[in-house]
Amino acid sequence: MNAALDDDLPAGRAGTATLRPQSVMLTFLGNYVLGRDVAVFSGSFIDVFARLGVGEHALRSTLTRMAGRGLLSRHRRGRRMYFGLTERSAEILRDGETRVWQRGPVNDDWDGAWTVLAFSLPESWQRQRHDLRARLVWSGFGMLGNGMWIAPSGVDVGPVVDTPELAGRVKVFSGVAQPPTDVGQMVRDAYDLDGLVAGYSDFLLRWDLPDPAPDAADDLVRYLRLLTEWLQIVRVDPRLPVQHLPADWPAARAQDVVHQLRSRYEQPAREIVDRTCEIVELD
Repeated sequence: MNAALDDDLPAGRAGTATLRPQSVMLTFLGNYVLGRDVAVFSGSFIDVFARLGVGEHALRSTLTRMAGRGLLSRHRRGRRMYFGLTERSAEILRDGETRVWQRGPVNDDWDGAWTVLAFSLPESWQRQRHDLRARLVWSGFGMLGNGMWIAPSGVDVGPVVDTPELAGRVKVFSGVAQPPTDVGQMVRDAYDLDGLVAGYSDFLLRWDLPDPAPDAADDLVRYLRLLTEWLQIVRVDPRLPVQHLPADWPAARAQDVVHQLRSRYEQPAREIVDRTCEIVELD
C-alpha cells in the first residue's frame, strides 16, 4: 500500500485528518474481508460511507476506480453487485496489517546495521524515478545524497527494484556505520524527523482524549477513521532506531493510544458491520 494507491476524493469532516475514500475502503476491507472468501454488497458500502460523509456518487466512483486498478473483484448475484478482494489488494492489506499490529513504529531492538541503496537513472526517466522513490520511502529508506538511500536494519529490496528497466542500475549494500560517521546526524540528514513528529502530534491531538471523535456517527466510523489515520502515519515511518531519536519521540505514546482505542471500538464496530452489511460467501 503506498501513496500511489490513494485517490483524490476527500473524506471525513472539519477538524479531522483528510481521509480519502479509497484509504478508508482498504481499512474496511482489511478488517472485515481479508482472510475470508467473501464479497460485500455495493449498497452496504454506500450505507457505511454515508456515515463517514461520503456521498453515493463518490463512493461508486471509488469502487469503479479500484476495480479498474485491480484492487477489487466484481461478483454479480442477480441484480446485485458485490465486491471482494483481489490477490493484489490482499497483499497490500496483509502488509498494512503487519505494519499496524505486528511490527509497529517503535524500533528498540535495532542490530546496528544499515541497508544502503544507490541508483543511477537517466534524467529523462522522471516517472521511473518518482515511482522508485515512492517505493523506497514505503520500505523505510531515506535519501542521504544524490541517488543514495539508507534504511535501518536489513531490508528485502527485491520487491522495490524488481522491474526490468532497473536491471543493472541499482546497487545494494548492508553493514554498520564506521567512524567518523555521526549516525545521529546521518539520520537527521536522511529523514524528515520534524514531519514525523508533526504527524504523530496531530494524531495525538485528535485521539489521545477521553472521548475522541465526538462528531462520529458511531464506533464503526471512529474505528475506520482511527485505523486509516494510523496507517497513513506508520506507512511513512521508517522505524528509526530509538537511540538516535529525540527522548520525547511521540510514536510510542501514539501506538499505545491506538491499542487502547482498538480495545474500545473493535467489537462494537464489528457488531455494526455484522448487523448492517450484506456479505456473501464466494463459490
